Amino acid sequence: MIEPSATPQPTSLLARVADRSARVAVVGLGYVGLPLALTFSSRGLRALGVDVDPAKARAISQGRSYIKHVEGAAVAEAVSSGRLQATIDFSGVADCDAAIVCVPTPLTREREPDLSFVISTGEALAPWLRPGQLVVLESTTWPGTTEEVLLPILERGSGLTAGKDFFLAFSPEREDPGSGVATRTIPKIVGGHTPACLEAALALYGAAFDRVVPVSSTRVAEMTKLLENVFRGVNIALVNELKMLCHRMGLDVDEVIDAASTKPFGFMPFRPGPGLGGHCIPIDPFYLTWKARQFEFQTKFIELAGEINVEMPRYVVQRAMEALNARGKAMNGARVLVLGIAYKKDVDDMRESPAVRIIELLHERGAQVVYHDPYVPRVPRMRQHHLDMVSVPLSDEALESADAVLVATDHSSIDYARVVERARLVVDARNACRAVKAGREKIVKA
Repeated sequence: MIEPSATPQPTSLLARVADRSARVAVVGLGYVGLPLALTFSSRGLRALGVDVDPAKARAISQGRSYIKHVEGAAVAEAVSSGRLQATIDFSGVADCDAAIVCVPTPLTREREPDLSFVISTGEALAPWLRPGQLVVLESTTWPGTTEEVLLPILERGSGLTAGKDFFLAFSPEREDPGSGVATRTIPKIVGGHTPACLEAALALYGAAFDRVVPVSSTRVAEMTKLLENVFRGVNIALVNELKMLCHRMGLDVDEVIDAASTKPFGFMPFRPGPGLGGHCIPIDPFYLTWKARQFEFQTKFIELAGEINVEMPRYVVQRAMEALNARGKAMNGARVLVLGIAYKKDVDDMRESPAVRIIELLHERGAQVVYHDPYVPRVPRMRQHHLDMVSVPLSDEALESADAVLVATDHSSIDYARVVERARLVVDARNACRAVKAGREKIVKA
């Protein structure tokens, strides 16, 4: 147990950040942590990546990237320069000036917050904390997590006091995998446990990010991330519901959205799809509604949006059944080729992908399902889904032998004109075939 020191100011940390001698531990080397570690290393700071997965630590140590949109050359350069190291050993945190936690915050089967990764990470970090260090939580969570959950774990395990002996802050991750937007260019929201905590966090992130935005507390920073993603989730639910209505009315929802988008004010276009994916947008509304119940408040609007988005895979499968029936084919025994299993185009990210639920529903209805995804050669084991499947080549035979080809993810590398030409039926849940002219009678939008 480390003896508490006199109340520190972030002077030493500020100086080490300023002269680029600071060392930053990034705990969790996934879609958030790895780009963040590379961002710090690219700005001249030394980064230590910590992950419980030996394969990730080994890949980084060998200068390899395991994430499609993170260039291997960037990892190799950072490692060879000595600015990036990786380990599974938490003891290395003791030699760092800051530790940033970027671990998953999923939902349980009951759709309640699962903070087990945050809790276990806090317990692993606590014994290695020392006076003057900064700890930042970046994992998306409900307002109050930093101070109500992480803070007591760190204090109990280290014998130090947050805001007195070490600094504590929350800064929500804002990664957009596959967008091509550089991490350092995305404004960084920062909230501190105390003013000194905020000062330390602003200095650290200011050394790596183009713009840092301070807020008054960790709770405000936590709520900011939820608002961003609830906003998207609610609006996507709106257009998803309108898509179903437009189908009933014989209208093309995408044509309606295109027309509405010509209005130069008061309208922001969102596009419908087969459901929500990624780690944030499908999950964040449930974090907020769970927390709201503690204040005897029901977030009816947000909960309704979540229900609509959760049900979209079922709607897509229903549309596929109807399309097959119209052609005299039952879903039971039908051969279905699913195009794309990642949660969005041109990434290898499977988190919360609606395509997974679509495949499960197809299986439940007796379909014989295969999938093709150029970025996901094998379905990884997931917490709540267990699909033992590998990607099949997108051959003429695969397209021609399928009773239906279902577009679940609109990867840019796929030739949709060829898909329509070779397939008997295309159920398009992404409007990926919008530019295809020939064979449109084969296309059913879902």
